[in-house]
Amino acid sequence: MTNQSPDPLDKVFMALADGTRRKMVHLLSEGEKTITELTEPFDMSMAAVSKHVKVLEKTGMVKRRIEGRTHYLKLVPERLSGALDWISIYRYFWQQRMDELDKFIQEE
Repeated sequence: MTNQSPDPLDKVFMALADGTRRKMVHLLSEGEKTITELTEPFDMSMAAVSKHVKVLEKTGMVKRRIEGRTHYLKLVPERLSGALDWISIYRYFWQQRMDELDKFIQEE
């Protein structure tokens, strides 16, 4: 066991492993929201939502802006680019396999 912190890509995948956080990312992809607006679709307390937001903030996927007592949250989509690149490799791999299967079926 090491004391090294996880790779940034590992942090992104760990954060996105939770369905609530994936939904939050989706909601924030529509635009900046207050913490109150982000809480509305979920059947949980604002404190519970805040804990999820903090996980997303630690990855850098979400940035917080504070005006007075209002906290605004914004998605930083660039932080997802590493995950997208990694997934794209396997998307290409599976697309090739499906194309080969389709070709095999057409030949039969």
